This record gives sequence, structure tokens and C-alpha cells, in this order.
Amino acid sequence: MASAWLLPEHIADVLPSQARRIEELRRELLDMARTYGCELVMPPMLEHLDSLLSGTGQALDLKTFKLVDQLSGRSLGLRADTTPQVARIDAHLLNRDGVTRLCYCGPVLHTRAEGLTATREPLQFGVEIYGHQGLEADLEAQELALDAMQRAGLTGLTLDLGDARLVRGVLGDHTLGEDRLQALVAAMAAKDAAGVAAFSDELPPSAIDGLQALLGLYGGVEVLAQARERLPAHPLIAAALDDLDWLIRHLRASYPEVRIGVDLADLPGFGYYSGARFALYADGCNDAVLRGGRYDEVGAVFGRRRPAVGFSLDLKTVVGLIPATSLRAAVRAPWGEDPDLRAAVRRLREQGETVVCVLPGHDQENDEFECDRELAQAGGQWVVRAL
Repeated sequence: MASAWLLPEHIADVLPSQARRIEELRRELLDMARTYGCELVMPPMLEHLDSLLSGTGQALDLKTFKLVDQLSGRSLGLRADTTPQVARIDAHLLNRDGVTRLCYCGPVLHTRAEGLTATREPLQFGVEIYGHQGLEADLEAQELALDAMQRAGLTGLTLDLGDARLVRGVLGDHTLGEDRLQALVAAMAAKDAAGVAAFSDELPPSAIDGLQALLGLYGGVEVLAQARERLPAHPLIAAALDDLDWLIRHLRASYPEVRIGVDLADLPGFGYYSGARFALYADGCNDAVLRGGRYDEVGAVFGRRRPAVGFSLDLKTVVGLIPATSLRAAVRAPWGEDPDLRAAVRRLREQGETVVCVLPGHDQENDEFECDRELAQAGGQWVVRAL
């Protein structure tokens, strides 16, 4: 029993100061998403496993906690990602024909942490735009992501762009087994030229040369011109490069202070994304603070393939990059049965003031409030005065 207070690895309590900052950011980002026309949804934490993992692939399957429903005997899963649930809501419960913008914010659970300091219980905020195939939706998702992180107070923002169609265009009509393809994608993400050569040796020389060329195509926006010269001619490659060029031109015009980079071999979620993808980096964090892109196949397993683009982030990670804010000003009040005192406390709280009553026999102890005023009696009246 001596260790009953210990929590599982990579699981932690959120204490008052951080909890307040997370909640304030949650409200601010949801309010911002609403200004873009996003509607809030709250999918359940628990779903039937076959629905929760439909079309998501092995990576999400390995992340998902599984259990047996004591009512039905069916296998259930605790969500590791909210996007498939939102796709189900769009496809079946809303079933709209036009554009639908949805946002969400809630915890997800991972069987394993994604890094040494990562939590297994991220608080995932995300936005999904369904129903529009054009680049206007991609641009809107990227602009909302940038606006959200600027509003959160992150500095040194760098938007990194790529496109899943480039590898598919290089491969052309040639196919690889699923395991070999995943190993190839991982080697490309690691810029492992030897690994790429080993996993692509079954391909014709033109495809091998294209994959090796992709490894060096990262840096500034000049990479797009280099890609047009070094990659093979293919409709998917041309479309991807044209789309990236269009997005960059619009983003540069609206966000001149944001650095824009291109990495054509960075392929997280390769089997998931169907077009342009993006990652956002900020000062103080070695990994991306959010990732997103186009994933038009996400609703197909629910019987309704709809164009889709969006992004998600972990609020806990973002809050860890934001400087601490000042304590909230509060009024200190004595506890007493005097009706006038109790009425004065109620009036102050109705006006939005924080009133901390000092209970009998105790000193005030908290980490969140700074009592810069007190409620005191003067001339027979209870008045607020500075400390």
C-alpha cells in the first residue's frame, strides 16, 4: 500500500496551475474554431473495436487499449485518435451533402508513449473539414492551425509541407508488399539512403532514382523547383507540386512572419494521407506541435467517401511551451455568519470576482490566486480595500 499513490508510467495528474492554463487554452481554441464556422462534437471515449479501428491501419491498432464489454461480450477500444470517430459522425449521423466543419477536444489514450517525455493521455484538439475537394479547404485548415498557435502564444513558427502523392507518383504502377512499403517509408522519413536502397531493390531504376532524389528534397520553397527537375514525369507528382506551390503563395501572403519549409520525404501517416500534409514547429519543441493534411479516404470504410482535411494537436504539449501567466487577482474574505458579510461575498462573485473565504482555523493556501484585496468591515459596511 506504500505505493498506492503512484500512477502508471507516462500518466500524470494535472495540477491546478497547469490545469487552469490547459482549460483556458481549450476554451480559446474552441472559440477560435467557431469563428471559422466549426461545430463542436463530443465522440465517446469508448467504442466497439471494429468501428473504432475501421480503416486506420496497424499503427493505431497497436496504440489502442482493448477490453471486453461486460454487457455484450464484444471487444471495445479506448480511442487513441478522435479523427476516425469524427469521420463516422460526418458520414452517418450528420450525413450532409455540403461542406461540414467540425471541431473537438477531449482525451485520447495510447498504449505506449510516443517519446521519452510524452504522455499516454494527450488532450487532443482537432478540426476537420469535410465535403470540399479543392485546395481552399487545405488552406483554411492550415490558416486555422497557424491562427490557433499564434493565439496560444507560440513563437518561431515553422510550417513544414509535403505531399503523400509524391511517393505514389514515383512508384507509378509498381507495387510493394505492405510490410516492405512501410519499411521503405520509415527509411525515407529517417533520410536513410541505404535503407531506401535495400527496400526498393525490386523496383525499376527510374523509381529507385526518384526515391533517392526525394531524400534530398528538403529545405526552403526552392525545393519545389528542384523537384520538378529531378523527379520523373507523372500526373500525381505534377499535381502535388502545383498544389504545394499554390498553398505556399497564399500562406506567404497572409503569414509573412511564419517560416515555410518543404520536406518531400517526410511521410508520417503515409497510408493515411491522400494529398498535401503539413506539420507545425515552434520554439522550445523538437517535434511538431501539430500535424494535419488531406485524408479523403477516412470516411470510405463507413460507406461514404468524402473529401476531408484537418489537423490535431495535444493541448498538454502546447501549454508546456507557453510562458506561465500571472496569478488571477482575488479578494480575501473572512468566514462568518453575518448576513451582510455573506451577501457581500455573493455580490462580488456575481460580478465575476474571485472571493477566497478564509475558513476558521486555517490560513489561505493556493497556487492560483493572488489576494490583492480584502473584504473588511468599515463604518458598519463590508467594503473591498487594497492589501
